[in-house]
Amino acid sequence: MKKINLDNQLSLFTDEDFEAPSSPISVSQEKSYTTDIKDIRKDMLYHHSNISYDHTALFANLAKSEFRSGFHLNYKDIAYIDTKGMDVIRQHAADFVAKRLAPAVIPNDGKQTPMRGHPVFRAQHATACCCRGCFAKWHHIPAGIALTATQQDYAVSVLMQWIETEYKRYKSR
Repeated sequence: MKKINLDNQLSLFTDEDFEAPSSPISVSQEKSYTTDIKDIRKDMLYHHSNISYDHTALFANLAKSEFRSGFHLNYKDIAYIDTKGMDVIRQHAADFVAKRLAPAVIPNDGKQTPMRGHPVFRAQHATACCCRGCFAKWHHIPAGIALTATQQDYAVSVLMQWIETEYKRYKSR
């Protein structure tokens, strides 16, 4: 398993991960792109990456933010996780990232993630994976370019680490 230290987050992804399309996409390319996104989501749901991320520096920085550190799972979130299980929560996280964070252009960016209603929504706000603006600021992955499968996997790993930590904290009370 490959381990990546995120202390130097800018080196996490190669330049090819940030290549913008040279021209607008055609309708046939758009259909292909939609199929590719579905394939990527399916791969993310059933095949976890061989990459292990070290989010120590990220979580230390997030803890310094009064806003980010104010989010916690509540009893409804815990009950939902108990009912569904972490594998289903991971699938939901991958789906939310693919649909709400990964596209290059998000029409309602900055307003697409509710503050409550699902454990992943809370995690997205707590970890700055809620919109492309926050994601760019905290994770150094620029907005305006579709996220690669590796970048989506990274976002899911951040969300799941936060959820698992919060779940354990809640259960240990």
